[in-house]
Amino acid sequence: MRADLAETIAVREEILGKLRGVLIERMRLRRAPAEIDADAPLFGAGFALDSLDAVELIVALDTLFGVVLEDNGLLRQQMRTLNTVVDLVLAYRRGHVGRR
Repeated sequence: MRADLAETIAVREEILGKLRGVLIERMRLRRAPAEIDADAPLFGAGFALDSLDAVELIVALDTLFGVVLEDNGLLRQQMRTLNTVVDLVLAYRRGHVGRR
């Protein structure tokens, strides 16, 4: 495996691990980290998170990763699954998401 690909995978896994921890600790999701499917919907039929959980996730993104989200129409799509949230964090780090 190429070194840059291995590093990208490691960074994604690190972010994903922290986000799984947020779901377990802050939102009291009663599952082991390995049981949390990164492609399952966060809201609705998936993990059934609600609007208060969304706010908690937004606060966690700021606290853990320095990601300050703009209130825009894409927010719901960007927070659809854990993988889309990981993509959001990575895009923010690369400067591809607007910063305040």
